Amino acid sequence: MDSGLRTAASGMLAQQRMVDVLANNLANVNTTGFKRSRVSFEDVLYETIQGANIVNSQSSETVAPVQVGKGVKVQAILRLHSQGATEATGRPLDLAIDGEGFFQIQRPDGHIAYTRDGSFTLSNTGALVNNGGYLVMPGVTVPKDATGITISPNGIVSITQGNTNQQVELGHIQLARFVNPTGMQSIGENQYVETEASGQPIIGNPQDENFGRLLGGYLESSNVEIVQEMTDMIAAQRAYEINAKAVTAGDEMMRTTSDLVR
Repeated sequence: MDSGLRTAASGMLAQQRMVDVLANNLANVNTTGFKRSRVSFEDVLYETIQGANIVNSQSSETVAPVQVGKGVKVQAILRLHSQGATEATGRPLDLAIDGEGFFQIQRPDGHIAYTRDGSFTLSNTGALVNNGGYLVMPGVTVPKDATGITISPNGIVSITQGNTNQQVELGHIQLARFVNPTGMQSIGENQYVETEASGQPIIGNPQDENFGRLLGGYLESSNVEIVQEMTDMIAAQRAYEINAKAVTAGDEMMRTTSDLVR
């Protein structure tokens, strides 16, 4: 029965991990560009009580082995990079990606991080930066005498200067995409970094082949679905309670056995 207690305990731990992931999803329901995570489970080792048995030697008919499972564990926590809804903000520096791709952000240590959060602004020098003050790559600097700024769906940054209506092109915002974006590592601040699992980034312009387009004046919302998360939360809670009852039942059976020995 000690084995049964450990098996039920593994179920409780697995459901606790499930609740942890769901809680994080719900906590970030209003986080710009956030991508929800999903937990995958797998069963663990089995104890073979009896191997496959031949029940009819003449026709060589066999029955399956008798096995008892030893519990469950978390196999993976996968981030789902499905498209989130776009919300209009009216700010020309707010950008949403409609399709595949990530913005490139240069962190203070010089490394490049990737994000779907396009809430950008200008630094005191006119450089295009994110809310944390990190430079958006490749760098674009807006002169102080600019009277208007527009960013086209293909990433071209243009401004108007002085009293003229002539558009002056400043640069190009490029995107990065990955063969396996699920393999990227989250580092907080709505940012990811590449890993061996994600592969190296593929750099291109918006609206190029396999790259999404930019929507100026919009931001991408979280792809968290509250109803689905709450449904999964209830299921995880019930599963946790059932496993806890299995632990209680096992403990009572061991107590009964101990009383019989006395």
